[in-house]
Amino acid sequence: MNKETGEPEKPREPGLRDRKKQRTRQTLSDAAIALFLERGFDQVPVADVAAAADVSKPTLFRYFPTKEDLALHRIADHQGEAARVVSNRPPGQSPLDALRAHFHARLDARDPVTGLNDDATVRAFNDLLYSTPSLLARLVQYSNHDRDALAEALERTGGADELTAKLASAQIITIHQTLAHENWRKLTSGRTTDEALPEAHADADRAYDLLATGLARL
Repeated sequence: MNKETGEPEKPREPGLRDRKKQRTRQTLSDAAIALFLERGFDQVPVADVAAAADVSKPTLFRYFPTKEDLALHRIADHQGEAARVVSNRPPGQSPLDALRAHFHARLDARDPVTGLNDDATVRAFNDLLYSTPSLLARLVQYSNHDRDALAEALERTGGADELTAKLASAQIITIHQTLAHENWRKLTSGRTTDEALPEAHADADRAYDLLATGLARL
């Protein structure tokens, strides 16, 4: 949020060097995910990923510190999303209302991060994610970053004290993860996204109603 105008700040466009790095990271991640989906995450050594992308292992590790990061790069653009929603919400809108509206919008858009997407490739990736313990463990670290960023945004723009912001952000991020997992379970049971969408919206409302009951001061 721009402090002078009160308008949401526009993200800065990356420079040429950053765009080249982004393309390289995307190429490496795409090569890795293709192998993971074909053979299974635990059956693919990092050396095979490097060979498929035609880079050395040291080069690969400069872009991705861990093997798990190669897979989770697919959701990297959602890092800090909840904090951005809170920071850039319109004047007069509460943090919870902004986050609720955003989650509903992502459901309608069939955003893969909500778990409600039955594209074959997205389904295969989510199946890989939710069935691989090391990926789920690494996802927790990603979630911790989201939790801390959201807590800072709630404290800075929502008027919450530090502890309340931390408690609230922990609950909100956990709810988003739980809803995404439940939506994935709906699809694995054989339902289509169109069939599961009304219940997914109802689940989201139930979750945010519970949050509002306990977090009414935000």
